[in-house]
Amino acid sequence: MLEIVKPEHNLATILAKSNGQKVILADLPQELLPQDEEQAYAIQREILAIRNVKIGGWKVGAQSMDAPIRYSPLPSDCVYKSPATFALDPFARNGLELEIAFCFGKGFEPAETAYSDEEIWAGVKYMAAAIEVIASRFKEWPEVETFTQLADFQNNDALVFGSFVPYKDTYPFLSPELSFSFGGTSIVKQPPSNPAGDPRRLLPWLVNQCILKGEKFRQGTIVTTGTYTGVYFPSKPGIAIGLIDGLPPVRLILE
Repeated sequence: MLEIVKPEHNLATILAKSNGQKVILADLPQELLPQDEEQAYAIQREILAIRNVKIGGWKVGAQSMDAPIRYSPLPSDCVYKSPATFALDPFARNGLELEIAFCFGKGFEPAETAYSDEEIWAGVKYMAAAIEVIASRFKEWPEVETFTQLADFQNNDALVFGSFVPYKDTYPFLSPELSFSFGGTSIVKQPPSNPAGDPRRLLPWLVNQCILKGEKFRQGTIVTTGTYTGVYFPSKPGIAIGLIDGLPPVRLILE
């Protein structure tokens, strides 16, 4: 049953308790909503604590080269290896995006000063094709305030990653050859490109945001870096297959 909820508690508690449930949030009181990025990031951390789940990775992105960079942790129970199977949720608009994810071969300890771009890029060891499943529990979505979406893990529902291969700094990250299909039909919504440009530029910013907040950035951390294909909203069951040149395929099944 679709349930419209008017939350009476703090936003982190409501979002944490609604995780995985057929719940739609509507008419949120303004005082519950984050007013800036720091409040949104604090809500992200509170949700993880309430759910008692670890960080399974990160997502980071920007809507254009000049737009602010924003990030979100990925709860460990929302990160899957390909192939992964999900139930098509009739109550929420699940969107699919094809991305490149990176895996770090070294960790970074909390520090008072930022690491250089070169130090962080040198820590990248692997890369893979990934499908991000985006969704929202807000009735008004996508017409939801930016900081509220950010608090809700930047609309992340799940991440499915393919097999990792060694990272190559000569890879054509600006415009890789790729295909993305659902039910055998192409679902690429734009000429393949990442709105942030070369997605690797997002990695130093993310790592430094973490370590300057006192968080360890551990060896083996996975980071996904934004869509190359736009978002596709499936209306029926099917199989999504993402192919990015030089990377093993990634597959997601919606039943």
